[in-house]
Amino acid sequence: MLKKIHDLFHIPIWLFVVLLLVIIFRIPNFFEPYSYGDETIYLTLGQGIRQGVTLYKDLHDNKPPLLYITAAIAGNLFWFKSILLFANIVGIALFYKFSEKLYPKIKSFPVAATIIFSILTTIPFFEGNIANAENFMILTTIAAFYILLNKKNSYQNIFISGIFLSLSTLYKVPALFDVPAIIFYWLLFIKFTKKDLLGIVKNTAVLFLGIASPIALTFIYYSLQGAFGEYLIAAYLQNFGYLSSWRPDDKTEPFLTRNAPLLIRAGVLFIINIYLFTLRKRIDKKFLFLVSWLTFSLFAVTLSERPYPHYLLQTSAVFSTFVALLLTSQSMLQVYSVLPLTLLFFTPFYYRFWNYRSANYYGNFISYAAKLSPDDKYIESFGGRVKTNYEIAAVINKLTRENDKIFVWEDSAQIYALTKRLPPTKYLAGYHIKDFSSDGELLQLLDRERPKIIVLLKDSDTLPSLSMFVGNYYILYKDTEKYQIWKLGSEYSRHVLY
Repeated sequence: MLKKIHDLFHIPIWLFVVLLLVIIFRIPNFFEPYSYGDETIYLTLGQGIRQGVTLYKDLHDNKPPLLYITAAIAGNLFWFKSILLFANIVGIALFYKFSEKLYPKIKSFPVAATIIFSILTTIPFFEGNIANAENFMILTTIAAFYILLNKKNSYQNIFISGIFLSLSTLYKVPALFDVPAIIFYWLLFIKFTKKDLLGIVKNTAVLFLGIASPIALTFIYYSLQGAFGEYLIAAYLQNFGYLSSWRPDDKTEPFLTRNAPLLIRAGVLFIINIYLFTLRKRIDKKFLFLVSWLTFSLFAVTLSERPYPHYLLQTSAVFSTFVALLLTSQSMLQVYSVLPLTLLFFTPFYYRFWNYRSANYYGNFISYAAKLSPDDKYIESFGGRVKTNYEIAAVINKLTRENDKIFVWEDSAQIYALTKRLPPTKYLAGYHIKDFSSDGELLQLLDRERPKIIVLLKDSDTLPSLSMFVGNYYILYKDTEKYQIWKLGSEYSRHVLY
């Protein structure tokens, strides 16, 4: 067993240098303020787990639980980034082993592929610095692919790979779209005898059993917590609402009209993979597998048509292999790799994916570390509201205890994460309240729970009924150009508003 572990993680000097550089380039991550909205939502739900709150029933977000569990283990942003660093380092080492087995005759291939993969998953260009689900699920997906493609296809190995893919899915559901590429890979090597086809069916069944097992355990757990329905809807079914959600004007259109682009992409995906399969006797099978993997990953990335750059991290492994083939192969694979790379470059441009300037990120940190600019300027470089959030959090920490409830209107989960206080509602963000609740329900809940502090941010439109409620039962503690902090009065009448 120890020999297997040694063989797996025994790495050459050049890879040690790459991993050391990754650590150095991630040092600024540990000095980031609480600024990224999703990251602070994860930390807040993690705090809820630490306080014994049942996710989905008492605190809502729309991802499976593993990301929130990771945030709960971390406890704060520093340790969240530390876990991300660990996952990145292990993921890079595993990717090296995976790429080493792909094309062992091309000696420089794993070197080029691993260096490219390290860059893509580390720098802020595609949000490699943020503790998003994609950054964690890369590790478990690569682990699954490494076992399936480089080990004997025993039922045990297939089942273990399924568990790893399940963990990826429990970080984020689109990870499931990498699974068909594995089945496609198996199909490339069979002779279509009855025995071979039966073998594929059995392997696929074992793989899906491995995928289903951890997910089923989560459903059992949330059923015992009385949150089966909430978990099913929030973590899985509700995600269908994200399909093509970047086109809000189409919401009133019939289903087929509204989802026509998605259905067209699915059709193209099917046709491409059928065509790839017909090439199995003429083109290297591993190359065809990589193209298939790319098409399924791109389909997952474009499901919602939202242009968030961290979505593209799901393609980072396969992208790195094609660039490495272009740079290192001296066969027709070098020429063939141009086509999938063209598709990879075309997709972000077509859907106008955002990106972040890594040079600015590192330049701001160097100025901050060298004391060439004030701390306030560094914090403000992460967004105009970040400094304000810290000011508000300092006041809340002074006025409340950790188990006290606070309420922030509208979208500033950073304050919940900074103070480690939870809201009285199950919804952290204003857009969740608008989507899944109503003004009346919100006011009834606030009247019943009476949070110790209510924060009104002046760059958000405050509900007139909320302003009236706050004026009746709260004392204005602090009023600035950017926010108001209201403290619950020591004496108030608890009469029913409705």
